[in-house]
Amino acid sequence: MEAPVNEKFRDSIATINEEGKRAWLYPKKPNGKFYSYRKWVSYGLLIFLFTAPFIKINGNQFLLFNVLERRFNIFGAPFWPQDFHLFVISMIIGVIFVTLFTVAFGRLFCGWVCPQTIFMEMVFRRIEYWIEGDRGKQIRLNKQPWNTEKIRKKALKWAIFFIISFLIANVFLAYFIGSDQLVGYIIDGPSKHLNTLISLLIFTAVFYFVFAWFREQVCIIACPYGRLQGVLLDSKSIVVAYDYKRGEKEKGRARFKKNEDRSTTGKGDCIDCFQCVHVCPTGIDIRNGTQLECVNCTACIDACDHMMESVHLPTGLIRYASEDNISKKEKFKFGPRLKGYSAVLIILIGVFLGMSFLRNDLEATILRLPGQLYERKDNNIISNVYTYKLVNKTIEDIEDVHFVLLSHKGKIEQVTHKNFIIPKQSLSEGTLFIEINAAALGRDKNKVKIGVYSYDKLIETTMATFLGPRSYR
Repeated sequence: MEAPVNEKFRDSIATINEEGKRAWLYPKKPNGKFYSYRKWVSYGLLIFLFTAPFIKINGNQFLLFNVLERRFNIFGAPFWPQDFHLFVISMIIGVIFVTLFTVAFGRLFCGWVCPQTIFMEMVFRRIEYWIEGDRGKQIRLNKQPWNTEKIRKKALKWAIFFIISFLIANVFLAYFIGSDQLVGYIIDGPSKHLNTLISLLIFTAVFYFVFAWFREQVCIIACPYGRLQGVLLDSKSIVVAYDYKRGEKEKGRARFKKNEDRSTTGKGDCIDCFQCVHVCPTGIDIRNGTQLECVNCTACIDACDHMMESVHLPTGLIRYASEDNISKKEKFKFGPRLKGYSAVLIILIGVFLGMSFLRNDLEATILRLPGQLYERKDNNIISNVYTYKLVNKTIEDIEDVHFVLLSHKGKIEQVTHKNFIIPKQSLSEGTLFIEINAAALGRDKNKVKIGVYSYDKLIETTMATFLGPRSYR
């Protein structure tokens, strides 16, 4: 059975034609109040994105996600594999925050903050407008044969796209390997770091493919967030919405006629100009209601407001509003769902801050050497061999480090040297022996407490298992 006329849009997407092939979109260049706001936000975020890897706080890169070496810096605070639980909690906080925002304000993140939208609409698309012109000129250029003008414009656009993609790839690489290391590679030259160069070119190819060809398909097909909003949104969520009550009225939308008084004709305020469709970067008709493809970019709001001003009708036909606001004139309320998400978010932030403040500057791990039992020595002394790993999370060297047995009378002998230095943001590994008189052991397996000292200051304690003979239980 054929779908109703006004529901056909749900059976397909704007980027696929009736033959199942790619339908290229040519969105009109937006202009208006919200677009100006988005430009300021976008350029601020772009500056942050390109400078964050090169900002240092106490010697730490502001943001670092070195997966290979398992080192992460979040806002200048270093996180090691031993702090993985803190990293996980911070990621969960981010997910809950985005979820809370989606429940309240829809896909505001997609339209204003998402890197894909910012790069596509505020960088690559604006370059395209500069070289090829607005919607009409782009359509005509793509339809004309490959003459000198078309080759020149396309080659220039693709060359600039590639250069920007290469710059983006370099910045993203700085997030993964560190800005200092990236600068070192650049100074050394590509011939000395061919593997890194190949990785960089792969990143460049991916970014070029996304922004030069795949484009809005990322938001429509690849990104799972569009599917997620279908679960999170309700009639109280504020989204970019068309006021169908005002736009349709009794007789529906209709073209505008000069000197027409729509308050007496029964026609809706929508003049069916299709400007909201032409300006949409994903090709949807917002008048059909909230759709998966809508990224809340506000381009349709600016376009509609401009047309309403042109025909001397009130603006706000398309605006930020909820379904309840349009149908029932209800104002936004902080409902039970929002309160629930907010409570979870506050609890998680509290847990994260508490665990962060309780985090030690030094992480100590002392484990018995696998496969080794105890050794009996003279004067009834029992000896166990251990390996230790000390992680210095600070930005300063920890000097004169040594171990002291706190729970039993005995001594600790290090294999290499007694006192040593743990370099800043690094680790120290080695082997040590713990020796305890058998008379002091209460069982065959004993828990011993070991203190790690820097000079005379106790900086960390840890526990280990000490094996002894069963006869001394």
